[in-house]
Amino acid sequence: MSHVFPPAPAVAVPVDGSNEQFPVRRIYCVGRNYEAHAREMGHDPDREPPFFFSKPADAVVYVAPGSTGEFPYPSQTKNLHFEMELVAAIGKQGKDIPADRALDYVYGYALGLDMTRRDL
Repeated sequence: MSHVFPPAPAVAVPVDGSNEQFPVRRIYCVGRNYEAHAREMGHDPDREPPFFFSKPADAVVYVAPGSTGEFPYPSQTKNLHFEMELVAAIGKQGKDIPADRALDYVYGYALGLDMTRRDL
């Protein structure tokens, strides 16, 4: 059976200070999660809670230290925003985890650059 689209490549990022690669399987995001951002987007943070969404794993583009990454985007975009994000890498499966045990599931942390086309 032939596929119209090839399978997405596996995504992994290097683990600093080791030869390991951390596999990226799912990306969960929180939007409108702080007051200034909610107001900037025209929302009332006292009335509208943050929202959750996901991105595909291949949205991750690793850029090696000292390198410059490429970020192609549609030429019609006139309102491209960027934000630095705290990334929490989850290292093991869990469900209904009590708050006092949540950090037991965190593998590590990283910084991510989130690019958003706000006009499209």
